Amino acid sequence: MEVRPEFGADAAAILARRHDNGADYWATPDLGLIKGGPFSTLGAARLLVEFGVEATDPVLASTTELIWSAWRDDGRFAVAPQQFGDNGWRCNKFSYGHGPETEYSNPGPTLIALDAFRFTGMANNCSALDGAVAFLLDYWVSRAPLGPCHYGIGSLFLQVSYPLADYHPFSWVQVLSHYERSRADSRFAEAVAVLEAQLVDGQVVPSRVSRAFAGFQFCRKGEPSQLATLRYAELQARLTSGLADPGQH
Repeated sequence: MEVRPEFGADAAAILARRHDNGADYWATPDLGLIKGGPFSTLGAARLLVEFGVEATDPVLASTTELIWSAWRDDGRFAVAPQQFGDNGWRCNKFSYGHGPETEYSNPGPTLIALDAFRFTGMANNCSALDGAVAFLLDYWVSRAPLGPCHYGIGSLFLQVSYPLADYHPFSWVQVLSHYERSRADSRFAEAVAVLEAQLVDGQVVPSRVSRAFAGFQFCRKGEPSQLATLRYAELQARLTSGLADPGQH
């Protein structure tokens, strides 16, 4: 596997865990693709791409084939949540009971869905996606915990983190920056300002890092992250010169 030299040890650590969930390619025996957090099938594959591994690499190619095997006849993937009446998406894991707030969509899964849809050519040509963007922008103001998983916007959320698959202001603005509806909205600008206020000499310095990445080099708490700063530069280019190719991060 060819990987950027500076991330070779991190890539090796991820590869060493490819059977941890009971099957190959970070999956569970029943083909669960999201169990394991950053070391799930989806999480591990995304990290390897971040480290410079090409999609043609045998491991990533096989992982991609596994992900496609979860595609249903109705167009959904087996791990994809359902769309609800408030224009967002949600999971059905009711960790906090069934209070009135759990009748709403989850901002986290909605953000993930919008991230996926930007690769389809529908990002700025679909009213349903416009509604999902509006849901997230409205939520930037309300901020109260919503959905079965109680996603909220509080002091913990507002800390800059990495990688972008997590739920934090960096991933929020990165995804929404691909949608024209958000780019001209003052609430989106506020989210960008939250990110920019935490830069150090123009570099992204994560103040919150998952304990799962203890010992990894690509993202260390309190230290500039080369990859995160690269993604920030791409974000700035997108904001100043128009929407980028959806294939970019």
